[in-house]
Amino acid sequence: MGKEKQALKPDIIVKNYWRNKEQFADFFNAVLFDGKQVIKPKELEDLDTEESSVLEHKEYAESIGASRDTVKIRKKSTVYGVEFVILGMEGQEHIHYAMPMRVMGYDYAAYQKQYVDNAAKYKTAKSLTEEEYLSKMKKDDRLVPVITVVVYYGEKPWDGAVSLHGMLHISEEMKPFVNDYRMHLVEARKNDLKLHNINNRDLFNLLGILLDRNGKLQETRDRAINYAREHRVEKTVIMTAAGAANCKIDYNKIARKGGADMCTVFEETRREGIAEGEAKGIIETGYEFGISEEEILARLQKKLNISLAEAQEYVKKFGRKNKSEDSDAEENG
Repeated sequence: MGKEKQALKPDIIVKNYWRNKEQFADFFNAVLFDGKQVIKPKELEDLDTEESSVLEHKEYAESIGASRDTVKIRKKSTVYGVEFVILGMEGQEHIHYAMPMRVMGYDYAAYQKQYVDNAAKYKTAKSLTEEEYLSKMKKDDRLVPVITVVVYYGEKPWDGAVSLHGMLHISEEMKPFVNDYRMHLVEARKNDLKLHNINNRDLFNLLGILLDRNGKLQETRDRAINYAREHRVEKTVIMTAAGAANCKIDYNKIARKGGADMCTVFEETRREGIAEGEAKGIIETGYEFGISEEEILARLQKKLNISLAEAQEYVKKFGRKNKSEDSDAEENG
């Protein structure tokens, strides 16, 4: 085990994958339009970087991008001018039982920022009716619609709410009178998306394999490797699948090997991930039953066939001093 710092982190790899306009458009067409090619890649522009060329909305672009994983704006020419739609994607590794409300908050913030920017144009009542001046919005002013899709990369089936109503104690009689807010949820582990982009197909097929933990880890690894080899899956797709499924692939190793077989790297790092999981279990069990650190180190060396230095690295990583940090990370996942 080395101490070399990862050059790239899994979440960055996943975000970079969805920056690709072809892949992003194909995914949203599958989610929103059952695969019909409504959104064209050429109609999309990034909203989550300072270099965004969407000058019409640059004032709130950074604000929206700051809280989202990936955001793009669709600009489509029509006979009436230009049609705008903000498309946001949220990646979620763990089930979040308040996710509908969280998405509602994201979307509201985007609308609120648009409203504030629009209202700033009306500093006086000149050319405004009394109602428009009070509203800080003209009768024919319109905001840009916002659509958010949540992609869940976890192993467990999503058992949380998918709408605001699912978070409320509410009778059937009262439901018609309480506004609902539904979120678009895609479970990477199992879905029926009609994808046309080959990279997207390979990505979700790989995720379906990696996130299916009904079989043994060895069998899961072999299935993923065989799929990647048989379909000649691109390196970026393998990296994205490994990152989204939290396989802890070693991106530095990929860089060092250059044009080496990606499946070999995937196989090696998958094996390392399995060993790491076993080490964590040994350490946590040892602490739970009051076993000394010396005995824990001895068990790690014997069980995993590793050196004392490697065992000490595992204890340093999964020891009690990191327990609170791990808990915080899970809560924020």
